[in-house]
Order: sequence, then structure tokens, then C-alpha cells
Amino acid sequence: MTYDEFLSEWNNGDTTVAVHTSGSTGAPKALRVEKTRMEASARMTLRFLGLHEGDTALLCLPLDFIAGKMMAVRAAVGKLRLIAVEPSGHPLATLADDLHIHFAAMVPLQVWNSLGTPEEKQRLEHIDHLIIGGGAIDTALEESLRTMPGNVWSTYGMTETLSHIAMRRVNGPEASPWYTPLPGVTVSSTPDSRLVISAPHLCRKELTTNDIVQFDPHRHRFHILGRSDNIICSGGIKIQAEEAERLLRPHLSCPFLITKVPDHLLGQAAVLLYEGTPPPALNDLCRTILPPHWAPRHIISVNGLPLTANGKPARAEAERMAREAIR
Repeated sequence: MTYDEFLSEWNNGDTTVAVHTSGSTGAPKALRVEKTRMEASARMTLRFLGLHEGDTALLCLPLDFIAGKMMAVRAAVGKLRLIAVEPSGHPLATLADDLHIHFAAMVPLQVWNSLGTPEEKQRLEHIDHLIIGGGAIDTALEESLRTMPGNVWSTYGMTETLSHIAMRRVNGPEASPWYTPLPGVTVSSTPDSRLVISAPHLCRKELTTNDIVQFDPHRHRFHILGRSDNIICSGGIKIQAEEAERLLRPHLSCPFLITKVPDHLLGQAAVLLYEGTPPPALNDLCRTILPPHWAPRHIISVNGLPLTANGKPARAEAERMAREAIR
């Protein structure tokens, strides 16, 4: 979708807009969301970040998904000056060096790529407020961002909540591993530790997620451990795929992800899919780094890891690939 197409849909007189989920854990699905709720979400972010009329916002995310649509809505609601560039892995490549950007939203891959190019890194450092979503920020990226001069935020949210409902600072003295819900949002948990979101201005009903949550001692802030549907039950041991990936990431330079396959002895078995050249003795490395009994039972080389349209791991497709490879 182009920016002009989005504006046409936004101004067409309908009360709702079509959005699509990313398909990170299954098939993408279409939703209709109310424009008034998108406006409420936009105002929430504008107030939190202290943005004002005339500030410059960068749109570098696809308008097919909620993150891109909400950048356009925030610009419209806040009367920001919107600079739209073609979504790519290097969103800052074509920008002028003297362009002052007050607000931008990116996915982790875009930030990584920008940090790796001197001119783009300099432009990244001139962004007042950078929010990063659409995927986890790994340890190496977070360390690279800690001394950034602007304000860098990691966001938590989803299509159903019309983008983020909580944020945490990544850099500066206010950096924290805990997400703080934005005003008007309350969070709780189910007995099996899944996060529950209550945000009446964004969604009509309470939303029970598949994310396994951990709260701080005062239950004011939270941390996501992984998804309940990404838990691998292997021989009575519960392996959290995202946690295993987090532990391995500092030691593996090749792209990889953890998935699962049925196993007649264990019930389910962990599988590591990787592309490129792995380090020597990868199996021994996994056994050394991961908790007891978490090491993948199968390690499989693939030509390319399955990703969704906005760069998240396509978990359902990864499972299918693993099953096909082991069959």
C-alpha cells in the first residue's frame, strides 16, 4: 500500500480501516479496526513522547501493517511533518544529513543496518525519539544503542492493540529491562502466566495474549519471557524457544532460530535451524550454553530462515520445514 492509498482509505468516510496481522505464529488474518481507536492510540504516543505540531516524523515501515499505518495516523493527528521513504533495510540511506527527525519507528534489522554504515549511523544519532518494535532487541543491538544521544525505546504491542501499549527505555540513565504500560493501559496475568491487556480506548474487550509475562515486585512493570505457543515440551522439560535463542545469540554469528518437531520418545524435540556457516562443534556449544536438557535434538542447515513480510520469524513455517527435513 502506498501513502496516497492509505490517505484515500483514511479519508473515505468509513469508520474502520483494514489491517493485517503479521503471521509470525500462523496464517496472517485481516481485521477491521475503528479509526477513532487508532486516533486514541496516536494521541497516547504523541503525549508520552512530547511531540508537537510541526515536528518531523519518518515513515519507513510498510503501510500494509499496523506499525506503518499508525505512524501515518500519528502524523495526521499530531499535525507532524511526515517524511515517507520506501520501506527497506536501510531507511536512512537517502536522507539529507541536515534533516532533523524528531520521531521515527523502525524494526531491529533497520536499526542494525543503520548502525553498520557511518553516514546512516550519524543520521540515526540525530533522531530525537526512536521507537523499535516488530521483534525482540537482542543483547548485542541493545549494547550498541546504550550510548545513543537521542531517546531510544523498545515497544510492546500487536495489531489487536493498535501498535504499542507499553514501552521501555533502551539507552541513557532511564534504561530498563521492564516495560511500563502507557497511560490508560492496565496489565494482569492468567493463572498460566499469560499477559492480559485492558485498554478500553484501544480495544473493546480485555485481550489475553499468548505471551508469558513476568512482573516486577510491585507489578507495575513487566517483562516478556516468550510465547506460550513457543514452549517446547520435551521429555517433561519445558523449553522456551525465544529464551534459548536469546542465550545462543551472542555465540552464533549465523542466522538461526529454534523450533520443534513431534518425537515419539520425548513428545516434542527442539530443533535448531540455521543458514550460512555455523561455528565448529555447534552441538557441544548448545550443550554448554543452554540449561540442562535444552540442547536441540536436531540441528539442520537451511537455505533461508522463514520470515514474515515484516521480518519476524515465521514460527509455523519453521515447524513445517523442520518436520520435512527430519521425515
